[in-house]
Amino acid sequence: MHVAHDVARALTLAVDLVNSRVNGGEALPDLPRLRIFLEEHDISGSRTVSLDDLEEVHALRPRLRAIWTARDMRTATAVVNGMVAEAGALPQLTDHDGHDWHLHFTALSARVASRLGADAGMALVEVLREDGLARLRLCGAPECEAVFVDLSRNRSRRYCDTGNCGNRMHVAAYRARLRSLPEAGEVAESGRG
Repeated sequence: MHVAHDVARALTLAVDLVNSRVNGGEALPDLPRLRIFLEEHDISGSRTVSLDDLEEVHALRPRLRAIWTARDMRTATAVVNGMVAEAGALPQLTDHDGHDWHLHFTALSARVASRLGADAGMALVEVLREDGLARLRLCGAPECEAVFVDLSRNRSRRYCDTGNCGNRMHVAAYRARLRSLPEAGEVAESGRG
């Protein structure tokens, strides 16, 4: 699936925001980490944040996760439409700070959670509109709670990028295959070696 550069960035934002609290960890415990998160994701507008902003961002995560865990399109659509509406989305085309033309969905003065919710929500709208829930995935590793967007051509991705899950699962499968092979001594004794 091909997506515009601003949609790709907002999808990364959505995934990283949901995954900032998975597997018992908290990646956004305080204001300095929230500021770093905003900077890493190149969020436009003020990066001056308060404890209220942090609480609002924390409250946004389960709502985003609900889109990934929705059982059907109507449920996912209701969640994403609610998020975008609450953010007061007002799309505007812009090309500021050396970036190509892209959309901003809220005023730069909007609260941080509104900006994040609108950007993430509108990017998820693009995915849902194009491919439904098929590309919104939960990590296939049994102990992992992370989410991801599968943008591969054949929709074959199974694991997140947060904890090396794919590599761990492949190593476990390899070791299981090795354990199922007869030992070298057993092969020789049976006359097959």
